[in-house]
Amino acid sequence: MAKKKQSQLQITLARSPIGYPKRQKATLKALGLKRINQTVTRVDNEAVRGMINKVSHLVTVEEA
Repeated sequence: MAKKKQSQLQITLARSPIGYPKRQKATLKALGLKRINQTVTRVDNEAVRGMINKVSHLVTVEEA
């Protein structure tokens, strides 16, 4: 059987997390985002979507 290719999300840190709660900073760290304009690619699943929803005001998301 051929493996199904999972869809990917490109997540970019658009705004600084300075002044936001520690939990939101920890969520960005869990996503792998450290610097503004840094982009990471993650698998599109419920866990990643949930993290994005918590910090949606700080990141931009595109399908890869």
